[in-house]
Amino acid sequence: MAENGKSMVLPVVLAAVAAGVGRAVFLRIMAERAARENRITVTLDESTRARISEALRGTKL
Repeated sequence: MAENGKSMVLPVVLAAVAAGVGRAVFLRIMAERAARENRITVTLDESTRARISEALRGTKL
């Protein structure tokens, strides 16, 4: 009897997701390090916070 071939879709998708998460974590660490070294602090006013919040929720500005 012939054996069923194993699909490579799931391992490839998992590798892509892991790489994406790893890249996001790496970029976040580098950004925090750069901000700490350069002492960059930005305070956002209420209108800017509202626009960012709306953009993240997917509503139009």
